[in-house]
Amino acid sequence: MRNIVPMNWLLARMYEPDLVIADCRFRLGQPDAGREAWRQGRIPGAVYFDLEKDLSSPVAEHGGRHPLPDPAALADKLGRAGIDGSVRVVAYDDQGGAMASRFWWLLRYMGHDQVYVMDQGFTAWKDAGYPVTDAPPPVRVPATFVPRLRADMLAGVDDVRRAVRERWAALIDSREPSRYRGEAEPIDAAAGHIPSARNRFWKDALDADGRWLSGERQRQRFADWNADDPLIVYCGSGVTACPNVLALEEAGFRNVRLYAGSWSDWISYPENPIATGEE
Repeated sequence: MRNIVPMNWLLARMYEPDLVIADCRFRLGQPDAGREAWRQGRIPGAVYFDLEKDLSSPVAEHGGRHPLPDPAALADKLGRAGIDGSVRVVAYDDQGGAMASRFWWLLRYMGHDQVYVMDQGFTAWKDAGYPVTDAPPPVRVPATFVPRLRADMLAGVDDVRRAVRERWAALIDSREPSRYRGEAEPIDAAAGHIPSARNRFWKDALDADGRWLSGERQRQRFADWNADDPLIVYCGSGVTACPNVLALEEAGFRNVRLYAGSWSDWISYPENPIATGEE
């Protein structure tokens, strides 16, 4: 089964007892907007996961703008949402799949395979006339989520330094081309990219209508690399890199790591080199 499920797939299964729907809507700079949108209207039964409160840990000196959450804390929140190893989970957002992909990656990292991203997102769901509710959410029966971390999915700053120095892995920068080239930096304290990285803007994983491209078309995006090549994917803070990680898996790549701290972590070390322009 693909990692992406169409809306009608979810529509046909949304009330099945072994399915949990996760609403991951979030807007940078408007930290309460996602939860408020969830309150005002959501797919029936959907539980809410907040990027900064649930899917990240507090910002520190290093680790980037959205450090990975503490596994035990996330496991507790997943359990309280009724998620354990026996259920299927479908995540959606309204941001092109960026936040839902972060959720997808975290569950995979935590050892849960039956997690998927709904294609297109909430607005498309609503525009299609599919069910939406603002009723109080039902009480979910708590479960116990047991994390089994997959360390091979994660890259740290030392791994990336070694990739720059020894070229043991290729680096993929998922940000807008102007940020990658260092021409503009609206968020972080320094502009540019990690030396040797090549740019693959994460939104190019979607077509003009916001649908995820097929696996074959994703392979065309990453044609510079072979399926077994070691790859490290990053973005500004480890969120919008996740759609590229998902796209790479759809394309059949088997050795992909997320640099979770990403650019905002890289530049927190003054000794780390910075490149500009194209590679």
